[in-house]
Amino acid sequence: MADYKNCIHITWHGHSCFEVEADGYRVVLDPYKDGSVEGLSPLSLEADAVLCSHSHGDHNAVEVVSMRKDNKTCPFQVEILETYHDDVKGTKRGPNKIHILSWNGIRVAHLGDLGCRLSDSELETIGALDAAMIPVGGFYTISGEEAAELAKRLQAVVTIPMHYRSDSFGFGVLSTLDPFLKAYSAPVTHPGPKITICKGLEKQIAVLEYQP
Repeated sequence: MADYKNCIHITWHGHSCFEVEADGYRVVLDPYKDGSVEGLSPLSLEADAVLCSHSHGDHNAVEVVSMRKDNKTCPFQVEILETYHDDVKGTKRGPNKIHILSWNGIRVAHLGDLGCRLSDSELETIGALDAAMIPVGGFYTISGEEAAELAKRLQAVVTIPMHYRSDSFGFGVLSTLDPFLKAYSAPVTHPGPKITICKGLEKQIAVLEYQP
């Protein structure tokens, strides 16, 4: 049975916004500005730190996150891999940061608005992952098919798709989950926006459910 105190807890708030929490310390990644993503409710979050992959309003709305005032020491080791928001070395949409958070032997990565193929050396830098949050909607990022190929190269234990369109939310130019999920026979749909990442999980594609 998993010891949940020794796990990382991930909550999806829609689009590319996640909370990653361990040892009582909470990091928000890529919060979106109110009204920037059709169908998503305004965010009002509380955290100890905010990390943003790039400067676009649907990913860097730090103003929607209230910072806790107890000055906890960050338990995560945070690594940043500089990449691109497009496949032309940033000349179209600029840079993108991949954030890798490690704690207690567990490693999770948020790929931001990755728009380029990662090299073998970049994959080596990222290393073994217990969870990877990957954009799959295309147009502004890698496509669903490219995301599936990247997921197979990353070999994360848990792969969480993000930045896509559904019937109720998302940019109209994005694709749905379907092109990404076609590569997998048994994706796991979670009844809610949360997942707990512990050692010993079965390998899975984890589709989280958006809840306003």
